[in-house]
Amino acid sequence: MKLAIIATAAVMLIGTVAPSLAQTYRSDARQYRQQERIERGIRRGDLTPREARRLIRQQRRIERTERRARYYNNGRIDPRSARRIERQQNRANRAIRNTRNNYRTY
Repeated sequence: MKLAIIATAAVMLIGTVAPSLAQTYRSDARQYRQQERIERGIRRGDLTPREARRLIRQQRRIERTERRARYYNNGRIDPRSARRIERQQNRANRAIRNTRNNYRTY
C-alpha cells in the first residue's frame, strides 16, 4: 500500500516538473541553433559586422528574458513567460533569415 502511494506521488511530481523542463530544453536548443546560424553567417560572409552585432544583441536579450523569468518564478518558466520567449525567438529567427539572405524572398 505504501509503495503504491509513493509511486503515485512520484508520478505526479514528475508530471508537474516535466513540462517546465521540456520548455527549457526546447528554448535552449533553439537558442543554440540560432547562435550557430549567426556564426555560420559570419564565417560565410553573409552578415556584415554590424548585422552580426545586432543579431547577437537580440539573442542576448532573449537570454536575459529567460534568466529573469527563472529568477522570478523559482527556477521555472511560467506559461506567460514561455510565450514571450517563444515570440522573441520567432522574431529572431525571421531576423536571422532575412538578414542572411539580404531580405530576398525567393
